Amino acid sequence: MGTTLHTLSPNKGATKGKKRLGRGHGSGLHKTSGKGQKGQKARTGHHGIPKPGFEGGQTAMARRIPKRGFTNHRFRKEVFAVNLGDLEQRFESGTVDVEALKAKGLVPRSATLVKILGDGEFAKKLTVHAHYFSASAKEKLEKVGGKVLIIPQLPEKTEAQPAKE
Repeated sequence: MGTTLHTLSPNKGATKGKKRLGRGHGSGLHKTSGKGQKGQKARTGHHGIPKPGFEGGQTAMARRIPKRGFTNHRFRKEVFAVNLGDLEQRFESGTVDVEALKAKGLVPRSATLVKILGDGEFAKKLTVHAHYFSASAKEKLEKVGGKVLIIPQLPEKTEAQPAKE
């Protein structure tokens, strides 16, 4: 007769039944259902999985360690630096902007702020667009006839306005 769709079944031993907990002595998992004796992990509900960092009621490490000092991580600006020597090697002439630097792999694609530094030899006439320039980079670029174009930033926060009377 042959095999048809409604007669298909997995090979013998290919599948295994689900563990049936709390179904008497014959199941092999009677009484405590494989959970051992008492304790937090034997309980039902979400009590068996404490939140990360929980140390059994002892004061957690994150709370024991003193918090001191200052961090600026919320307000820092991540500025990526590129040396003039690298521009000399990778660009022939024309305009160099942030997109061109990303395309050549000089700054990561996630870069938002770029600073040009004056390290290395430089003798090409380039127009460079960047957010910041070091004094030596500016000097070297202008010396060989290149242009320095600063990309404007969002306006910095100004001093608090005096209260109106």
